Amino acid sequence: MAGAPIGNQNAKKYKDEKELSILIDKYFKDCDDNDKPYTMSGLAYALDIDRTTLINYGEDKLFSTLIKKAKNRVQAQLEENALTGKGNSTFTIFNLKNNYGWKDSIDAKVETNVDNITPLINMLMNTTDDKDENS
Repeated sequence: MAGAPIGNQNAKKYKDEKELSILIDKYFKDCDDNDKPYTMSGLAYALDIDRTTLINYGEDKLFSTLIKKAKNRVQAQLEENALTGKGNSTFTIFNLKNNYGWKDSIDAKVETNVDNITPLINMLMNTTDDKDENS
């Protein structure tokens, strides 16, 4: 693994998609061989970078497909574990919401009828006028 040049914090550690792909595959194989869950933090650690840097690689055209594929693999395992009762469900929910854009949603339907609003507006206008006259 080639490191970033000393003094250049913005230089990328990995410049070759193939090298990064091999290391990502090695991480997943290691997890499978040792019955460890996949995590983005674990992947970043295996790549000797921090999690934020890994996410930034995902925004680079050269690496975006590779990182998205790895992220999807981690997410798929999270979902499978949740459905099979493996792992902590609270953590799984937290992780999916904060790292994968999942959210709770409530569908609400709001209907208005303009015909019913006109008498209300007239009533409010008359009430305001009455208060002004009595003041």
